[in-house]
Amino acid sequence: MKTKTLQAVLKRIGEGLSMLRIRKGYQNITDFANDHNLPLIQYWRIEKGKANITIKSLMKLLAIHQLNPEDFFCLLRNNEL
Repeated sequence: MKTKTLQAVLKRIGEGLSMLRIRKGYQNITDFANDHNLPLIQYWRIEKGKANITIKSLMKLLAIHQLNPEDFFCLLRNNEL
C-alpha cells in the first residue's frame, strides 16, 4: 500500500474513533483516555491518524464502543461516522 493511501486510511479510522468518542459524551481526548485506561499520547496519535494502529488496539477501542470491526468499517464506508 502506498504511503499516502495508508496515511489516508489511518486518518479516516482516527476520525471515526473521534466521532465515536464524541457520541459517547466525551468532548476531549484526555477524559476519554483516563476513563478507559488508555495511554493518552498514543490515543491522541491514533485519533489524529499519526499512529499505525494495531488490530489489538483497534479491537480494544471498538470494544469500548460496543462495536465489532465489520460494523465500524461499515459506518465509515457509509459516512455515518
